[in-house]
Order: sequence, then C-alpha cells, then structure tokens
Amino acid sequence: MMRMDPEALWLDADRPRLGRPPAHTRAEITEAAVAIADAAGPSGASAVTMRKVAAHIGAGVMSLYTYVPDRETLLELMIDHVVGERLPPPGTGDWRADVRALAHAQRTTMLAHPWLPAVLPARRTLGPNTLRVLEHALVVMAPTGLPPGGILEVFSLVTGFVASHVGYELGQRDAAAQDPATQLRYLRRAAEAGGLTTLAALLDADPTPPPPPTETGTFDRLLDRLLNGLVS
Repeated sequence: MMRMDPEALWLDADRPRLGRPPAHTRAEITEAAVAIADAAGPSGASAVTMRKVAAHIGAGVMSLYTYVPDRETLLELMIDHVVGERLPPPGTGDWRADVRALAHAQRTTMLAHPWLPAVLPARRTLGPNTLRVLEHALVVMAPTGLPPGGILEVFSLVTGFVASHVGYELGQRDAAAQDPATQLRYLRRAAEAGGLTTLAALLDADPTPPPPPTETGTFDRLLDRLLNGLVS
C-alpha cells in the first residue's frame, strides 16, 4: 500500500497545471465513484474500480490517474465528499442536544450511502469536511469540561456507535419480512428448552415484541445511554 500524503491530497490538489485544461474535475470523478458505490449498497466500496469510474464519466482509464493516483485515494475523496453533504447544524449551547444532532446527521449520511460505515475504520487521512465536523464537535462539547483529547475520544465513540447501528439497520432491512411475534415466540420456546431461566423470565415479563432497530426512537435511546456513560 502506497503512503498517502495528506497535504498533496487536500491542500495542493487545486494548484493550476501546465498544458491543456483538464477535461474532468476531481469532484466529478468523486461523484461518479459515489454513485457507483451507492448503487451497490453496503458492499458498494468494493464495486468502485477505476475502470467503472472512467466508463461512468466517459473517460479513458489511464486518464483518471492524472486526477487520482490510486483507488485508495479515491475512497478517501469519497468519504470526505459524502461527509460534506450534511454537516451538523450550528450549536445551541446544549451539548447533549448538539451531539444528538451531530449523530443524527451522521446516521442520515450513512443510510444514504450504505457503504460508508464499512470503509470508515480504514480511512487514512482526514479531509476538510471531516475536519469541519471535528471542529464542530470541539466547540459544542466544550461545556462538558472534557479536555480536547477527551472530546475527540467521545466523538470517535459516537461515530463508531452510529456506524455500528446503521450497519445493523441495513442488515435488518433484509430481515424485515419476518414477523416479530414469531421471533418472540421462538425465543420463549428456545429459552425454556435450554433452561435459560433469566432470559425466559425477561420474555415473560415483557411479552411485547421489541421495536424494530430502524426506528429513530431506538437510535435515540441507545445514543442517550452511550452519552450518559461517557459524560456524567
């Protein structure tokens, strides 16, 4: 894997070049790659190849390398591009409300681009849109009294929670056809057959099928539990 130079990628990319004006822009190429990934769903990042992107914009494959040196760099551009589509709203002074708003913005972005949760752990640099979100987190969480490093840790954990939850939501879309009552009945019988008394008692105490994890209320409830544990 080639070493990535973040200054060359993010700060020096728009320097004017000698010769003929370029036929395409880096933004155009990035948008084409995002469209290909979106169409392929949660595994969409693996569907992005330089050849497919070139065909999408009507360019030669080799010409793409004058804009983007490799596929890994293209993925970095894609991540920062979609992050910039929905930046968090201005802070209100209520840090919990502001972190919730930030998390909801992240969730909306990840649901719109289902390949995003899978590629975030492997990102190698932070683009300008991601840095804007980090700046926002530092500002809105200042009232917590945490040091900047602690705020960034909380931000990382919240982002990880959102990515994990969205991944589960996307997986549950395929299982949505299954009846929750049928699942609950199975769990009761399995718990009794296996002698799992604590689980059986829990299911008997609350006979209502759990809400689907795709409900916003479920996301909010879990997010609040996370925040209550991180900052008290």
